[in-house]
Amino acid sequence: MSADPTALLPNRATYAQRVAFVSEIAGRLHSYGTTAQRLEAAVVGLSQQLDLDCEPWSNPTGLILSFSDPTQAIGSSDITRVIRLGPGDNNLHKLAMADQIADAVASGQMSIAQGHTALRQLDRDPTWRDNTQMLLSFGLGSAGVAGMWRLPWLDVVTAGITGLLIGVLLFYADRRVATREAGEALAAMLAGFVVVLVATFIGPLNQNSVIIAALVVLVPGMTLTNAVNELTSQHWVSGTARFAGALTTIMKLTVGAMIAVTITRLLGLEPQIRALRPQPEWVEWGSVVLASFAFAMLFRAAWRDYPWVMAASLAGYAISRYGGQQWGGPVGIFLAAMALAAAGNLFGRVVQRPGAIVRLPGIIMLVPGSISLRGVLSLVQQQNVNAGESALLTVMNVVMALVAGLLFGNLLIPARKNL
Repeated sequence: MSADPTALLPNRATYAQRVAFVSEIAGRLHSYGTTAQRLEAAVVGLSQQLDLDCEPWSNPTGLILSFSDPTQAIGSSDITRVIRLGPGDNNLHKLAMADQIADAVASGQMSIAQGHTALRQLDRDPTWRDNTQMLLSFGLGSAGVAGMWRLPWLDVVTAGITGLLIGVLLFYADRRVATREAGEALAAMLAGFVVVLVATFIGPLNQNSVIIAALVVLVPGMTLTNAVNELTSQHWVSGTARFAGALTTIMKLTVGAMIAVTITRLLGLEPQIRALRPQPEWVEWGSVVLASFAFAMLFRAAWRDYPWVMAASLAGYAISRYGGQQWGGPVGIFLAAMALAAAGNLFGRVVQRPGAIVRLPGIIMLVPGSISLRGVLSLVQQQNVNAGESALLTVMNVVMALVAGLLFGNLLIPARKNL
């Protein structure tokens, strides 16, 4: 506890202490995958509660925060913080904890110093259990997506094992700058080699589908959706940069996969390729549950949030599937996105925790990342614009339906919490 009882009140903390706390919260929200419009709104709200004026500017690789003290003369207390950050990675547990700490400091339940200490406790190194969960999320997510597409069992097993191998590869690749930058391309090369070898020596596969399923965790579908969402919110710089980052990731994945396929062809390997989806409906829904569990691990949700995360994923998939059967695919995705946005806002209002716990896992089942990668792969393989045109048009329809659903969901039930 602080030696000074008045330190529990945030408005009794010094100006510099309040600026430092808001800056740290902003950096953490960025690192935990918050989009520009939600991050800026959250920072402005917290600053007002701490008696600060703040003008934030967020982009995918950094923040600029301009502070002033409203009790001082104009221009006499201006402070500008420039924070360089890497692209955020979704972490629902840390996002919820940071939000809880910010609320506690703003309400006077926790001092600024205690808030800093609580935030730094989130920085512990990953344990062996955390690393194991992350590796399993790659394998189970890939197998789950392959099962959702009703691919044959050999395809499902191949996708799951390849996804697990990709997780191991990235675990070691992230430790070095050179391999970190080429991580997506290396992962796609690994997927291409494994799939071709299995299709050559074990049995026929849906080659492109298995490669995409194995890479599903790396496909930037959520990034692409967030980019368009930021553009519609008039965050032009952040949306454009995030959109460019998504396209770059897709290109890396495509290049890596094509290098592997080309090398195996030069080595004389002749994989057996087939287009077959023989699985019954129960396999699809069992795979949806498996993928939902995998995404809960991938988003690093707290154990108590697993039911919420899995329920949101199942609901998003079910609404989009049956709505799509009834009124067409884009309508189904629009209805699912609208329902999930409204449910996330309602969750934030009732439970007083970030709506992202419900919103993000549900949307991940709808994002168009796999379709975009499939379109680019077809375009490169066949060297024919018409080959990828249909898939890329589908991506545009899905993104527009998603963003429209999110916008109308926020109108249906307005958010009380910006996160």
